Amino acid sequence: MAETNSRAIEGDDSFTRSAGKQLALYALYAVISLSVLVYILSLAAAQFGSNSTGQAIDVENNAVTITLRAEPPQLDQGRSTDASSFVVLAHAFEGLIAYDEEARLTPGVAERWEIRADGATFWLREDAKWSDGVPVTAHDFEFAWRRVVDPATASQYAFIFYSIKNAEAVNTGELPKEMLGVRAVSDRQLEVVFEQPTPYFDKLVAFITFLPVREDFYNSTNGRYGADADEMVYNGPYMITDWVHSASMVWKKNPYYWSDKRGFLDEIRVAYITSDTNAKLNLFKDGQIVETELLSPMLPGAMAERWQIDRIMDGTVFFFEFNHRPGRVTDNLNFRKALMYAHESSELVYKALKEASYLPAVSLFPVWIQGVNGPFREEYPPPEHHMDLEKARHHLELAKQELGVDEFPPIVMLSGDTPVSLVASAYYQELFRKRLGLEIRIDAQIFKQRLAKMTSGDFDIVLAGWGPDYDDALTFGDFFASWNLNNRGRYNSPEMDSYIRTAQSSLDPKERMDAFGNIQQLVYDDVAMLPMYERGWSFVVDPRLKGFRRRSVGPEVDYNYAYIDVSSD
Repeated sequence: MAETNSRAIEGDDSFTRSAGKQLALYALYAVISLSVLVYILSLAAAQFGSNSTGQAIDVENNAVTITLRAEPPQLDQGRSTDASSFVVLAHAFEGLIAYDEEARLTPGVAERWEIRADGATFWLREDAKWSDGVPVTAHDFEFAWRRVVDPATASQYAFIFYSIKNAEAVNTGELPKEMLGVRAVSDRQLEVVFEQPTPYFDKLVAFITFLPVREDFYNSTNGRYGADADEMVYNGPYMITDWVHSASMVWKKNPYYWSDKRGFLDEIRVAYITSDTNAKLNLFKDGQIVETELLSPMLPGAMAERWQIDRIMDGTVFFFEFNHRPGRVTDNLNFRKALMYAHESSELVYKALKEASYLPAVSLFPVWIQGVNGPFREEYPPPEHHMDLEKARHHLELAKQELGVDEFPPIVMLSGDTPVSLVASAYYQELFRKRLGLEIRIDAQIFKQRLAKMTSGDFDIVLAGWGPDYDDALTFGDFFASWNLNNRGRYNSPEMDSYIRTAQSSLDPKERMDAFGNIQQLVYDDVAMLPMYERGWSFVVDPRLKGFRRRSVGPEVDYNYAYIDVSSD
């Protein structure tokens, strides 16, 4: 969900300046897209109903009702990989470093920290406690981080710890987990030794996989940690008090949480788990939920209703991920090139999806990523690509010769079951049939099953997406590393790995960005994936809810700073 520097202490404003540039870009694209949409669509759409009668806002109990797009498969910090789990974990737990209202890094469990060339030191606050009143200590982070890199955990995010001394060797089974370069010097001090310089380490530490786990409680769950509400102990602003699987959750204010600047609501009710945007709109109209995203056909009606519509590019890139495992047709470069030249992302966005908040994707790196002195894609323009059916058919014939086949077998395209995924998969099924004569079999799955099939490699092509885990180009740049288990198509290139190693370790900003430029080019040349679109959201929020945030970095929806303003009634 990928899929990112208070530098040493929280006072540096460089993050703020970077975020400001990103938001300005987002605003420009949103305005342009919305203007096009309003011009195209009729404002005579059906009128929406009133949002005043339901239980979205429960003033008496200081509670709100929300939705999740999908059921979290589980809530083990070390093993979670999906956006829905990240949303829940970001409210129920807190790491050493957190995000403030404006997505800037801010102290969490650590009241201060220092990042050096050879390592880092974190000093923990004394008033941080678990939801049973037990103090949060440096030992909880030492245990959690060792567990992530332990091969027995099989964490798909273990690679994100590789900047820590011995992390990769531990993760590959060459060293015991006790050799990881992290040590609780005392209850209040955590020392980290780096494998190589990592100036962005504070950004990494704000990510979900770096959250603490208390060893004694973990051991008491007998292998069920994260499976249910009572199989976790919490240290964030909220704690999960009820979890009816596939149906609902209740988050209540954590009475032991240390800060009075987060967790203003007494209760957050996840009453619905659905990705159906039409269903969520109806719930919002009936006053049953406090916010929802809007698809393009919904915008004219929302404007006619005079709702305030907010917009954000959420930072996520969606793409075709190919299965590069031996024996798969998609492991053949000429086959992938045939699909590349038969495809153009602007056609998908403007002719099929028709979403005003989406942008055609042209790179692994989204539009908001910053380079040395400005936007990355201005300093390193993506390879120019144009649909060319003659080239597409030429490469398809070369693929037939190399594979020794007269006809290709049906190609399995793994897809989600959301409306957008179904539209995109049907569009490509028809496009590749008409332009290349290929049979595409759509395997549409609910989120949990799709994730399982992606992990096992049960696909030829998967409609995948990657969002930023932290505010640095590396959060996209290391996606195709051979050691990254989120690289579910198992693309493997020593050249790619070399560029990624440089981007991970170099202290020279220009050298790092040159490496990302090389990664961008290699992804195109090897057709490691096909970019589809960058996702944006148009959304509406009950006007009585203040402080709510949708984010591109951090949890995609954030209620940690939300509160009810009764004066807006």
